[in-house]
Amino acid sequence: MSQPPLGLIAGSKSLPLLFAREARKEGRRIVATAVEGETSPELAELVDEIVWLRVGQLGKMISAFTDRGVKECVMLGQVAPKNLFDVRPDFRGMGVLFRLKERNAHTIFGAIADELAKDGVTLIEPLRWLRPWMPGRGYVVGPQPNAAQWEDVTFGWRIAKEISRLEIGQSVVVKEGTTLAVEGFEGTDPCLERGGRLAGKNGGGVAVKVAKLGHDLRFDIPCVGPRTIEVCAANGIRILAVEADRTLLLDQPDMEALVRSRGITVVAVDGTGPAAGASN
Repeated sequence: MSQPPLGLIAGSKSLPLLFAREARKEGRRIVATAVEGETSPELAELVDEIVWLRVGQLGKMISAFTDRGVKECVMLGQVAPKNLFDVRPDFRGMGVLFRLKERNAHTIFGAIADELAKDGVTLIEPLRWLRPWMPGRGYVVGPQPNAAQWEDVTFGWRIAKEISRLEIGQSVVVKEGTTLAVEGFEGTDPCLERGGRLAGKNGGGVAVKVAKLGHDLRFDIPCVGPRTIEVCAANGIRILAVEADRTLLLDQPDMEALVRSRGITVVAVDGTGPAAGASN
């Protein structure tokens, strides 16, 4: 008996494309919902069916799955923060927003998962298909960090974990034990730019990006790709540390080539201290 189709709630950037390619290797039929003005049109070539909608059209999204026999779905990709405050919700979306006392990623996406479940669709983690692109502890691309840089990685890890616990952000830039920039609503790239400027003309900032404590990987997986590397290079950030086994590397071969050419180091850590790894 054939498996039911797999649903994909697709936002922007390349992560939905990566997932679709990996899931198709299993021969799964994929039904995607895509956000107008956000999701890459390229996704249409990688899935069996695609339904385009606006942010807030929750009823249309759920019907796209239930009408096609979808029982499980994943949620991947981003929606620009400005669009979360420029939604034109349908009746079902209005009901969800009205019931929310707090509006952050966890509460909004949790409410969407609950609405899907009411109609027999389970939102699941996509890690089964994406695990090969998530480096473990000891992953190092570029020159090995020196002792002072490792101290900043350890310091930045503590700060990043704390701000993520407080629902502020998941990335920080530090230098010599000083916190230069904390990610807020504007996202990772502006945080890196701000931290790089504050590190001074000689640069040397260390960026750390983590998954928040209790992070629900059904809703959001920390990602790093070539764009992040370019921003680090342009702003004098020499070390980028990501959380091991919890961070996706997008366009990994291109990203690693870019890391080497820009003289940056990317490491995967888990908060237990420096991990010896072979430079790739």
